[in-house]
Amino acid sequence: MEIFKYPSEEAEAKVRYITDRGLGYTADDEKGVIDIIEAVRKDGDEALLHYIRRFDAPEMTLDQLVVTEAEIDAAVASVDEGFMSALDLAVEQVESFHRKQLENSWIDMPRKGVTLGQMVNPVDAAGVYVPGATGGMTPLVSSVLMGAIPAKIAGVKHIAMVTPPMADGTVNKHLLAAARRTGVDVVYKAGSAWAVAALAYGTESVGKVDVIVGPGNIYVTLAKKLVSGTVGIDMIAGPSEILAIADESANSVWAAADLLSQAEHDPLASSIFVTTDADLAEKVKAEVARQLEELPRKEIAEASIRDYGAIMVTDSIESACELANRLAPEHLELLVKAPFEVVGMIRNAGAVFMGHFTPEPMGDYVAGPNHVLPTAGTARFSSALSVENFTKKSSLICYSEEAFHKEAEAVMLLAETEGLSGHARSVKVRLS
Repeated sequence: MEIFKYPSEEAEAKVRYITDRGLGYTADDEKGVIDIIEAVRKDGDEALLHYIRRFDAPEMTLDQLVVTEAEIDAAVASVDEGFMSALDLAVEQVESFHRKQLENSWIDMPRKGVTLGQMVNPVDAAGVYVPGATGGMTPLVSSVLMGAIPAKIAGVKHIAMVTPPMADGTVNKHLLAAARRTGVDVVYKAGSAWAVAALAYGTESVGKVDVIVGPGNIYVTLAKKLVSGTVGIDMIAGPSEILAIADESANSVWAAADLLSQAEHDPLASSIFVTTDADLAEKVKAEVARQLEELPRKEIAEASIRDYGAIMVTDSIESACELANRLAPEHLELLVKAPFEVVGMIRNAGAVFMGHFTPEPMGDYVAGPNHVLPTAGTARFSSALSVENFTKKSSLICYSEEAFHKEAEAVMLLAETEGLSGHARSVKVRLS
């Protein structure tokens, strides 16, 4: 990792390079995803099965598409007690956090004869995408929790989960145990862009949903982008990001491990360390290099650190926070002795991890908040996946005759000003 003095021209150039990396796809990638979506939209199950066989499970048949209750029963019976205990802890704490996000419908009477309000209702059906990851051998159990739990708390009637099958046509037992534990209604053995298309448009076997959430590779991300508007989506997520702000109290070994925890995701992931301590900057640089040699995913993390990693030395914590707000990182760690005194300076971040004993992975699994977070600077205007993603709000308006007469003239004047005489007439006919 290079060390930069911030602010400086060299630091600015590195920041621009990192922020300009984008989602990392080509025009050919986008055309390929469009073709897949159109094929599934047109040919339904036939196209869906074609892509599943081509890319994931060569021998799978249509009657194997839906995971059976027997398969889920067998999965639950075969996972060990330690996993179920950890799963229960995570589920309970993620549920507890998300229950606080529930919004209530409300009614108000702000003026005599006028009743206004808002109805909050869940969508009817939601789709949760769960990445297969290494052919199903590294199951992203936490993705099941982060998608299904807020949907269930919102009151969604039907939750469908899609995940790529392994080569033998099965789904990892840990994913199925998590699906059962979180109340998923149906699991489909399908992944990538074709699974997103099936959820968005429906097929003979896959029911259409109203909202699709969950992380995935670039093809999943592009598919969600392209079907957005037909269905709701959580966000268009880019590569993972972490920015750590540290003072002299930070531990260089811990900080390096935190940076690498995100670098191992993807060569396009970004890990930035910002500190007021030049000596600490040198220690973290050396420690990252040392720990890289021990990392099983060394090649991925090394490319990420080389291209999109950086260490910035600032004159003050205020300057460090200014940089963090510019970058609006997905994950922001405050590795400082007084994090509650610093957090008030932060305006833009997907999630803030406060203090030396709050590494980012705590939020990935058991802390409670959702780990599906805005990336690529979008934390400037967007938020983590939440219960709200699975609800919609309807405004309520009711006028008495007296209240209508009182405000009718203003409505007609505004309508006529806009050249909408039909709008004005709709009010005028009620005045006679």
